[in-house]
Amino acid sequence: MDEDFDLSGVAPAGAFYTAPEGYRSGFASFVGRPNAGKSTLTNALVGQKIVITSSKPQTTRNVVRGIVHRDDAQLILVDTPGLHRPRTLLGERLNDLVRTTWAEVDVVAVCFPANEKIGPGDRFLVTELAKVRRTVRIAVATKTDLVTPEQLGQHLLDIAALGAETSTEWAEIVPVSAVSGDQVQLLADLLVGLLPEGPPLYPDGDLTDAPEEALAADLIREAALEGVRDELPHSIAVVVEEMGLREGRPADKPLLDIVANLYVERDSQKGIMIGHKGSRLRSVGTAARKQIEALLGTPVYLDLQVKIAKDWQRDPRQLRKLGF
Repeated sequence: MDEDFDLSGVAPAGAFYTAPEGYRSGFASFVGRPNAGKSTLTNALVGQKIVITSSKPQTTRNVVRGIVHRDDAQLILVDTPGLHRPRTLLGERLNDLVRTTWAEVDVVAVCFPANEKIGPGDRFLVTELAKVRRTVRIAVATKTDLVTPEQLGQHLLDIAALGAETSTEWAEIVPVSAVSGDQVQLLADLLVGLLPEGPPLYPDGDLTDAPEEALAADLIREAALEGVRDELPHSIAVVVEEMGLREGRPADKPLLDIVANLYVERDSQKGIMIGHKGSRLRSVGTAARKQIEALLGTPVYLDLQVKIAKDWQRDPRQLRKLGF
């Protein structure tokens, strides 16, 4: 994450590919305060889990590109961390990453969960977004399956009012439910319609450009986040140290070896993460292994250790070591 989000190295997929007339390709970014449903929506549009989801805020820490392939377009979805008022150096770096992304993409879709009233966090985000001049903005009312039609109607009016209040012109205001699938296809059509014409930027079949090590680390962290509370979710980082197919295995029975370290900031947190006689760490490892196997389609042997990186969220050297 030391590098800025950069589109300059993205080249059209395939030197001799000719896109049909009217074909569109480009980048859209889902933004919103933490836990607004951005990652779930990305996964629903791509059709496969590529971004971790959790009820804990600040689950997403990396910009992950999910790729939607269509006959008429290629839509590249950029899933950013939730913008928030930072309390640590890590928080500041995540916010910088979000703002850089906004300026680089073709469309920014702001997510407002329908089951929560619009509040100061939303106003802060939309005000910040208004400072980015060129990018097209749409508003997405997420989690519509959790509210009544009357509540949704009021929510859409509140979104429109927030736009007027912050001098933000919404190109569209779209209600969706990623869980039920309601209007997800409509959202995809609207996003595609706002992209520039151009050839596909990634090969057909690619669902993300995130390296497999990063995807595996994210899935381990998602498993570790389940059931923890208070400050511990923010203190968890995962680094995949080694990843490769085990040598000497028959071709029809591959095994992927993954060696990963799960970092926390204090001794007490290490104890919580390991659990009584290692029970919690075992359950985290089992859950993560199943998710990685489902994503990569290969049996996995996961060697997971818990280590301490003292106060890593505030330490520039530790942040670099952990990939931020």
